[in-house]
Amino acid sequence: MINKKSVEDIEVKGKRVLVRCDFNVPLDKETKEITSDKRIRESLKTINYLISHGAKVILCSHIGKTGKNLSLAPVAARLTELLEKEVPLLVDLDADETRTTIENMKEGDVVLLENTRMTEAEEKNDDAFAKKLASFAEIFVNDAFGSAHRAHASTVGVTKYLPSVCGFLIQKEIEALDHGINNPKRPLVAIIGGSKVSSKINVLLSLLDKVDTLLIGGGMTYTFIKAQGGKIGTSLCEDDKLEVAAEILKKALDKGVRLLLPVDAVIASEISDEVPTEVCAVDKIPDDKMGLDIGPKTVEIYKEEIAIAGTVVWNGPVGVFECDAFATGTKEIAKAMADSHAVTIIGGGDSAAAVEKFGLEDKMSHVSTGGGASLEFMEGKKLPGIEALQDK
Repeated sequence: MINKKSVEDIEVKGKRVLVRCDFNVPLDKETKEITSDKRIRESLKTINYLISHGAKVILCSHIGKTGKNLSLAPVAARLTELLEKEVPLLVDLDADETRTTIENMKEGDVVLLENTRMTEAEEKNDDAFAKKLASFAEIFVNDAFGSAHRAHASTVGVTKYLPSVCGFLIQKEIEALDHGINNPKRPLVAIIGGSKVSSKINVLLSLLDKVDTLLIGGGMTYTFIKAQGGKIGTSLCEDDKLEVAAEILKKALDKGVRLLLPVDAVIASEISDEVPTEVCAVDKIPDDKMGLDIGPKTVEIYKEEIAIAGTVVWNGPVGVFECDAFATGTKEIAKAMADSHAVTIIGGGDSAAAVEKFGLEDKMSHVSTGGGASLEFMEGKKLPGIEALQDK
């Protein structure tokens, strides 16, 4: 069990507290308006705790990729609404005005620093940049689980210079994932989807030591089917991973883990809502068609497994859910989880987006805010942003 100090373990009254949040929210390409504020809302428990305990709260986060130079201005505006108090955006970290503003903060005040990825120093974990961020504060709180697997200046570098603890979101994520994967109510069923076997090899191998049943879906299905000699048409396939897929199937057999592959698929000639679709056996796909969703027989088999599970962990959609024509499988899996009596854990990323799209987010035990971080946690890796925090 990971046991790190949290905001409740330190005195924050009157202190300047730097909080690393995950405000990497999706923005409309045209208007730059926030299309989902879930990540902002997830940070509010920690922020409100600090405000109510008299801290001077300095928020920081990245948004987008380095070089895109996206501004956190829409986030500052949304925080102002949610907190019902002005949250100014401090654009230039080197400006005298920025330091003066921070030095003049009163207890309960909140400011937001501009996108940490405005500079390449962030992802390089540059010591000078980390030191600059740390110089604004007396305490560091990491509450950005979505970036906890990155050793960046604002997640790891600053911990060299400040007493460092976790916020409530990271605490919640650790407890849910650790309990769900390492100390689950059984049977433990894992559903692993997504497009590529290559991105999920380590998590699949790790889960074989933990789960009772492993359900496979998504584009990675067809690498497994081809490895077994099936016909997959033009479906996505990683030919250089056929041996790995065969090895995973053998290991599951050796360990007594029930690894289930789809038996049928929804197929079409291309990914589009406009083209006709049909259902066929997953290993008999015509040469000019591709598998784009699990079929109805597979849906029923997987729903039966979910119904008898004690814990269900899901990472990766089982079809191209962004297209309505191929969203049924993913939607049915989400509904089965929502209706089950199991502990249900959604591993962030596209799975979380799917659950949100289908309006089932509130029916799950835990929806992770970090796709990559939750995946690495499931692999058994240590997350640098959490490792760097003080132990209890």
